[in-house]
Amino acid sequence: MAQVLSASPGSGFTVTELARRLGHSGGAVGNACETLVCRGEAERSGSKPRTYRATSATAAAAQQSPPPSPTPGGQPTVPHQASPQPPAAPPPNQRPQPITRPNGQTYHPRALAQLPDVEALRRLREAQVAVLLYGPPGTGKTSLIEAAFPDLITVAGDGDTTVGDLIGEYTQDASGGYEFVYGPLVTAMQEGRALLLDDATLISPKVLAALYPAMDGRRQIQVKAHKGETITAADGFYVIAGHNPGVHGAVLTEALASRFSVQIQVGSDYDLAASLKINRTAVRIARNLAALQQAGDVGWARQLRELLAFQKIADVLGVEAAFANLVGIAPLEDRDTVAEIVTKAIGRPVTALALGRQL
Repeated sequence: MAQVLSASPGSGFTVTELARRLGHSGGAVGNACETLVCRGEAERSGSKPRTYRATSATAAAAQQSPPPSPTPGGQPTVPHQASPQPPAAPPPNQRPQPITRPNGQTYHPRALAQLPDVEALRRLREAQVAVLLYGPPGTGKTSLIEAAFPDLITVAGDGDTTVGDLIGEYTQDASGGYEFVYGPLVTAMQEGRALLLDDATLISPKVLAALYPAMDGRRQIQVKAHKGETITAADGFYVIAGHNPGVHGAVLTEALASRFSVQIQVGSDYDLAASLKINRTAVRIARNLAALQQAGDVGWARQLRELLAFQKIADVLGVEAAFANLVGIAPLEDRDTVAEIVTKAIGRPVTALALGRQL
C-alpha cells in the first residue's frame, strides 16, 4: 500500500482504486490504509469517497516491503503476499495488544473461538458471514466492532429510523434547490466499508427490508427515490449488527435473525475491569449483581461501561460519592437491593447521591 502511494506523491487514491491495483478486497485495503494513517505513514485526503495520499513518512514505510512489480498497463502493483493484512492471531501464550478506537480509547481483545475477537470478526468479514452481537448495553459490543473495523460507518438505530436514513434522501442545497444525498448504506456499499446497525432490533422491520438485498447474493439495492438507481456493493462491503435484548421495543424478527449466520453473546468482562485498576470492591459488587440478575432476583447489573464511569467519578469526587452514585443510577425497582449490597460490601450505609444543605 505504501509503495503505491509513495510512487505518486501528491496524488490521492480511493479505496476502490487501490483495491484494483493490489488485487485485494476493499475491506482489507481500507483497513490497511487506516493503519498507515494511524502510524502517520499516509493521510486521508477525502471522505466521500475515502481518498488517501502519501506523507513524508510513506516512502520509508514502503522500503520495508519488496519493490512493486509493474502491470501490463505500466502501473505498479504489490505481489499478493506482500499486501498489508489485518494482524494475525498471536501465539497461544501471547496476549494481543490493546487496539485504539476512533475516539482514542483502547479496546482489550477477548477470546472468541480460540482467537482474539477482533481477528475472528475480520475473518468472518473476509468470508462475508454477517454477525449479530447481542447483550446488555455497556458490555462493549460497539467497542469491539470499532476496534475490528477502522473503516466502520455506524447507524444508530431507533424506532424513528426511516428508509431515507439508510439509503438517502433529497436535501436542500445552498442555492435553494434540492440534491440527493446518499445515506450510510449506499456510502458503505460504494466504498466497500463495514456498516454497523447499532440497536438494529429497534428499527422497523419494514425499514430493515430495504437492506436485505444488499446482504444476500445480489449485493444490490435499488434507490427508488433517486431515479430508480441500482447500487452494487463494492468488495469489502459488510454488515454487522448490535442487539440489546433487554431494551424496551427491541424485537429480533425471524427475517432479521436469518440474515446473521453468526450470533455472539457479549457480557461484561469483570476480570478486565479488575486489571484496569478499577476499585476492587466496585468490581465485586458488579459480579454479585450479575449473579443475582442471572438468577432473576434483580433486573439490573453493572456493566463494564458503568465500572469505567465509577472509577472516573471516584478519581474526581472520591470513592464515597462513586458508591452513592452507583446506588442512584440503579432502577427504582432494584435500588433498595443495590443499596443493601453496597452497604454490606463497604461496611456502612449508602444512599443515592444527592445535594446536601446550603453551604
